[in-house]
Amino acid sequence: MNEAGERLLEGAILALRFPDAKVAFSGGDAGILYKSDSEAQGAADILTSLGVERGRLVLEANARDTYENAVFLKKELDRGGAFSQGTRWLLITSAYHMPRSIGAFRQAGFDVEPWPVDYRTRGPEDFTKPFDKVSEGLRRVDTATREWVGLVAYWLTGRTNALFPSPDPTEDSQG
Repeated sequence: MNEAGERLLEGAILALRFPDAKVAFSGGDAGILYKSDSEAQGAADILTSLGVERGRLVLEANARDTYENAVFLKKELDRGGAFSQGTRWLLITSAYHMPRSIGAFRQAGFDVEPWPVDYRTRGPEDFTKPFDKVSEGLRRVDTATREWVGLVAYWLTGRTNALFPSPDPTEDSQG
């Protein structure tokens, strides 16, 4: 697991807290030069080892990006009869990635509620705190730039209906 491992840990915690809920996970192999197992298979292995019953998992293993996660997962849920309008879905992902994820999943037809994890800062107090290493600061700038470019690209290509999707879907059309 890497620093985004909180996504799976929080999913397992919620699955154990709500034993009747389905746990849906989307993630294929986004590798260009080197191929590996799908993220979905790795997630299934971790979730089941943390006590989530295999029969509760809905896995989609072909998506290569956030938009495909949403579209392909909806198709998988439709195929299995687990998707219906009005069903509440918690979207668990890294806090920095939440706006683009919310936009993509809503555009695909999901009624999602944000459940952010994997925060990279503790809030405003970190704004003035210097990094221990220059490389850490550069890594965060790289992550932030990727997300901002992704938000603009998704909005321009219609993968989201709001440039900066709101936690409240009624505010998206204004955003």
